[in-house]
Amino acid sequence: MADPRGFLKVRQRETQPRRPVPVRIMDWKEVYEAQEKGTLKAQAGRCMDCGVPFCHQGCPLGNLIPEWNDLTWRDKGEEAIERLHATNNFPEFTGRLCPAPCEASCVLGINQPAVTIKQVEVSIIDEAWDNNWVHPLPPARLTGKTVAVVGSGPAGLAVAQQLTRVGHTVAVYERDDKIGGLLRYGIPDFKMEKEQVDRRVEQMKAEGTRFRTGVAVGTDVTWEQLRRRYDAVVVCTGATVPRDLPIPGRDLDGIHFAMDYLVPANRAVAGETIENQIHAQGKHVVILGGGDTGADCLGTAHRHGAASVTTLAIGKQPPAERASHQPWPTFPTLFEVASAHEEGGERTYLASTVEFVGEDGKLTGVKVAETEFVDGKRLPKAGTERIIPADLVFLSLGFTGAEPAGITEQVNAEFDGRGNVARDGYYMTNTEGVFVAGDAGRGQSLIVWAIAEGRAAAAAVDKYLMGSTILPAPVAPTDRAIAVL
Repeated sequence: MADPRGFLKVRQRETQPRRPVPVRIMDWKEVYEAQEKGTLKAQAGRCMDCGVPFCHQGCPLGNLIPEWNDLTWRDKGEEAIERLHATNNFPEFTGRLCPAPCEASCVLGINQPAVTIKQVEVSIIDEAWDNNWVHPLPPARLTGKTVAVVGSGPAGLAVAQQLTRVGHTVAVYERDDKIGGLLRYGIPDFKMEKEQVDRRVEQMKAEGTRFRTGVAVGTDVTWEQLRRRYDAVVVCTGATVPRDLPIPGRDLDGIHFAMDYLVPANRAVAGETIENQIHAQGKHVVILGGGDTGADCLGTAHRHGAASVTTLAIGKQPPAERASHQPWPTFPTLFEVASAHEEGGERTYLASTVEFVGEDGKLTGVKVAETEFVDGKRLPKAGTERIIPADLVFLSLGFTGAEPAGITEQVNAEFDGRGNVARDGYYMTNTEGVFVAGDAGRGQSLIVWAIAEGRAAAAAVDKYLMGSTILPAPVAPTDRAIAVL
């Protein structure tokens, strides 16, 4: 444990400071600033001797949270990053982007503000990078086995790194021009600058992982060709099919899926010239959907100089405190103010979108009504309709599953009823030697689940290739407990 009396002496939870709103909306740099060292150590010292650390249960990776909290409090950063890397390949990703289910199950959180676990995590890895404590870990020997990983998001990178380190020859295929998947082109730089992805890729290259960019598997190369060329194939393409809203006026010019807005915006920030880029400057923007992707659109629109931004959510506003039906240590649904919400815009709950309205084929507004619940269904309430002026609408309504991309036709892999690639208890599809991990198999989820599934799938692939494995398998692909690998 950390300071034996830390949680008694330091009761206040202090999170990382954010740069002032008027300053940060003028650029694309990360919103958060580094926390002062003494404050960070005091916050790490709040980690109590709780006997049973439920934060382990809250984190799909099983991070050794009390251990690296203690080491941070003792100012032993090099040992702390060793503990952190023992369970998490990419703490710089989770420390910036994960909603921290570990904090929701912190024992201290029963009657005090939880330990700032996520903040300590990101400080450990940032200090490690600054001090050159992160090194390539190439395998001592090669197995002679080859693996193709399709998709370079967090799940794909975790699979590739784990399998490379035990000696398999791994090639990662990515249809975009750079590695990272939605980490690179879906997450705005104000949440995570792309240096974080670049230096991990360089580490993985030094370990022996090979990267093939600009290759669309299913068209440029078929899945069947990969099966013949490699001993195993792992599908890590994510759940990228967006959920649509087929209501009157959907075909008007000005209505876009969120990723059609965010990806070009990220490319522009990276210095690329984007033709016909969707830009919010001087426009009235409406975002449908109140999740993280909607917040990304909100922050991007602010930096584009939008005239106004309104976020609409069909459901009720979540409570500010844990509801009784979501008791500790479960992960509660709470009303949160992301950095993008601090920067402006209007948030409206219980708003049902009825129709998109426009003139001459162009969007001019969104007709909405209050949401009412009838027989358990959310329906627009008659007589409450109003029109919100809008030049742009971004649909941020989640994703419905993985893109087929020839998977069914070329390798006979099946999809389940939720649009995900079906797999068994060992991450394998119904086609032998073809595995699936991350959102492609579990549906839209958290980055920490993607990394956890990547690590577990790597263990399953290693066992398939070698008969046994020393790799950890932190999570199961189903609700059933996974057999010991």
